[in-house]
Amino acid sequence: MTDLADQLRPITAEEWGPFARSMTTTFGEPFTGPYQDTPPPVAELDRSLGLPDGTRFAATAGIYSLQMTVPGGVVPTAGITWITVAPTHRRRGVLTAIMRRQLDEVHAAGREPVAALWAAESSIYGRFGYAPAAERGGWTGAAHRLRLRPDVDCGTGSIRLVEPGEFRPAAAMLHDQLRRFVPGNLARGEGWWERRLRDEPEQRKDGPAQQLALHSEADGTVTGYAMYRLRGREDERSDPDSTLAVGEVRGATPAAYAALWRFLLSHDLVRTVEAPYASADDPVRHLLDDPRAWRAAPSDSLWVRLVDVGPALSARRYPAPLDMVLEVRDRFCDWNDGRWHLWGHPAGAFCDRTDRDPDLVLDIEALSAAYLGGVSLATLQGAGRVTEVSPGAVTQATTAFRWPVTPWCPDNF
Repeated sequence: MTDLADQLRPITAEEWGPFARSMTTTFGEPFTGPYQDTPPPVAELDRSLGLPDGTRFAATAGIYSLQMTVPGGVVPTAGITWITVAPTHRRRGVLTAIMRRQLDEVHAAGREPVAALWAAESSIYGRFGYAPAAERGGWTGAAHRLRLRPDVDCGTGSIRLVEPGEFRPAAAMLHDQLRRFVPGNLARGEGWWERRLRDEPEQRKDGPAQQLALHSEADGTVTGYAMYRLRGREDERSDPDSTLAVGEVRGATPAAYAALWRFLLSHDLVRTVEAPYASADDPVRHLLDDPRAWRAAPSDSLWVRLVDVGPALSARRYPAPLDMVLEVRDRFCDWNDGRWHLWGHPAGAFCDRTDRDPDLVLDIEALSAAYLGGVSLATLQGAGRVTEVSPGAVTQATTAFRWPVTPWCPDNF
């Protein structure tokens, strides 16, 4: 393993083609699109890792420099991405070497107290301290049953379908306002908006272009946006069997949000509506006349790992006062191992080393799962992942770690 680990290195721009081709081959994806020979705008090659293997790469990895919303704040986050190991190099410690290199370098730099990823395989990242901290809803429903309740206020605004040039600045401004209130949301710079609005033929799947809608008030202020695709088809009887796939819906007001969903659910010739990446606690289900018509199949989305426990816990806020000692067990990053005194409040927090007796004992995966406020420490106690030392500590910590807004990450990276 040592020899292979020593061969891991950042790639150059000239190596992007074989690097990306090796990555997509391992993922079993077609190597298509505009970035076959040159890196995409969001790529940070200085934070990449490749394991050369002749004209190919036997392993790939990368990090995006992200800004992620956490309860009560925004935290610089290392977005782990591009993780592959070719079948020729499996079971040789390559993935462990990549994880070791990434976490060591993030910790040494001291800028990002948190790392996050989307797991292609959910069984491999727990041993490196990552844990699912947010879910996507996997929503779907029969279009004819999806109607808003008659008492829903949709306001007096209007909705227009627009081109990307008009949509992007308005949606970007609104997204930047709203994402600061939702744990798990990520900041989107120019490169990320370009990626979000990319509309390649393979993404259309023989259908029309992605549709972009803006909701505006009477004075012209944009208060909402929606992104969706309509995939038209007919069944064997030539009846309409189209699917409306909702990419993202954001509203600055409840009325704007409801109006956008009324618009989406009013499309003709649609048999199925789906919103696979919407929040597992999306408000739309509470707008429906028939809540059972909108069915969820939740699954993990964003996985989180606390790289540095003290700065990470200090960076978020706690809706209930908290003053306790956590004994954290971290078998992969020993700098986190030990006891931490956490003082938290709605207005601030502080976490530092201590030699006091612990109130709770938990592993880094449990602490990382609870970090965004969506996973209950009491539930983790029931799974044997949290041990209560001081009576009542689990109840107090569970209350303080939870957050009123369910974590959600619509950006798959």
